[in-house]
Order: sequence, then C-alpha cells, then structure tokens
Amino acid sequence: MLALEGLQKQGMQKLILDLRDNGGGILDNAVEIADEFLDGNKLITYTEGKHLPKKEYKCKRNGLFEKGELVVLANEGSASASEVLLGALQDWDRATIIGRRTFGKGLVQEQYNLSDGSALRLTVARYYTPIGRSIQRSYSNGEKEYYNDMASRYYEVINIDSAKNDSSKIFKTMGGKTVYGGAGITPDIFVGIDTALVTKTTIPFYARNTISNFAYKFYLDNKTMLLKYQIVKDFNNNFSFTESNWNEFLLKAAADSITSTFTILQKQDIINRIKANVARILWRSQGYFEIINTNDQAISSALKVLNKKN
Repeated sequence: MLALEGLQKQGMQKLILDLRDNGGGILDNAVEIADEFLDGNKLITYTEGKHLPKKEYKCKRNGLFEKGELVVLANEGSASASEVLLGALQDWDRATIIGRRTFGKGLVQEQYNLSDGSALRLTVARYYTPIGRSIQRSYSNGEKEYYNDMASRYYEVINIDSAKNDSSKIFKTMGGKTVYGGAGITPDIFVGIDTALVTKTTIPFYARNTISNFAYKFYLDNKTMLLKYQIVKDFNNNFSFTESNWNEFLLKAAADSITSTFTILQKQDIINRIKANVARILWRSQGYFEIINTNDQAISSALKVLNKKN
C-alpha cells in the first residue's frame, strides 16, 4: 500500500479507489487491502461449502485509511478478489460503490494433480460477503441461462432498468441499506457506458490499439517538444492537438483499415485518449490517469459524492 501511504503524506482525506476491469487475484491480498479500510476485527469475507466448513477472514490490525471518505468504482470486469473487497466495503457501509454490476465470480477451487501430468480443479466452496451474500452468479437455472445472463449484460451496462437483481435475495447492510446477493456486487450509484462515445464507429479504434500506437509514433516524432513539459498538469492545460495532428491520426486509422466520421464529442474523446497515452509514455500510469480521468463519468460521479459530504 505504498501508493496509499504516499497520498496520506500529501494530506489526503478522501479517496477514490478504481476497481473497474480488475479481474482479481489472490484472496489474501484482497483481505489485506480491506483491512486498510475497515477497523476493529470486522469480518471481511468467509468461505463455505457443502462439505467444507465455514472459514472466516477478519481484520487483524490498524488500517491506513479507516476513517476517511471512500468511493470505489466497479464494473462488469470487476471479478473474484476485487468483488470480495467491494462486498466487504459495501456491507459495512464503509464506501459508496459507483459504476455497474460486477462479474459475479466467487468460487473456491482446489487443484488435484493427476498421474498423467494434468490437473483437476474442483469447486469446493463459495465466497460470501460479511452479511452472507454469495458473490457467485447462480447456476440454478442451468448452464444455458448462466451464459445468457452474460449476453444480456450489454443492455445492463447502458440502462439501469435492465439490471437484474434477485428479489428473493435481498439483504440489509450493517447500516440498514438494501443490497442484493447471488449475482456479483450491485453498485449504490449506477453509471452506464456513454453510448454517445462508445459506438460501432469508435470501438474499432480501441480494439486494434490504433490510439495507443499513434500516440507512441506521435511521441517519437515530437519528443523534443514534449519533453519541455515538466508536469502532467502543464501538458494537459497547454498542449493542443492541432487539426494537422488529427489528420495524421485519420491516416493511421485508414492504414489499420478503419474509416469513420465522428461527432464533435467523439473527436474530443479520442484526442483526450491520445493525450493520455502520450502522458503515459512521459509520466507512466500517473500521467495517463490524470488526463483520462478528466473525461470519465464515473470519476465525475464519485467527485460529486465526495463533495456533497463536505
């Protein structure tokens, strides 16, 4: 948690934690991160199976950020260990969750090595949030329905009215807020995909890395000029992407067999993404996110929540 310690040294009092498209990882790491935000010996998660006894994971030490205001971003790409963290923070009313319903992957598997060198992974238990919500999407209606649920997510990421919450699995958080179980973590505040920006016109640019590849070429061609910018803020405020630069980008897109016309908003968004990718080359991830976040609806929603609490 070096990043968190660094922010605290700068006087941080509020935090936005971005778990979007975080596919998870090791459970112990998720538990340790949750311990930084939850106090006492609060329950973080537990596992339980038909033939496996309940095993609890609790806070063990003083955390770095137990009292400050916290917002966590999530989407359909947030899965597994990241869902464990989200569930714990939501159940204890520690954070406001913003974004879209998470993937719903909460199974415990044990691996058995076989004599031929292969292995069998057997599901033995599920992960549960502190109040008893199963993170795993249900298989009870069969495998076909399980995969149909994934296909229907397209509509859900656009419109909250398409979200499927199981009314038979209603829970109350420690503070009395209604939440749902059995299908990932549903956010407190929904932020859908911006359909004005993400369309059949723009998706090919992201899928074929056209934007990042152009940004790298742009950096190589303009390295001397770009290195004059000492900090990200200076670059973001004072560097302008010219019409000539834009035409160069369109030529690169044509070379990738992509030809499109854009709305003003789409053009502005693509230029912002190019600038963010250039900033990543100059200042690594910090530069990228400092610029890309200026045009991020979920970040804007998170800032509104934090500012309301003043």
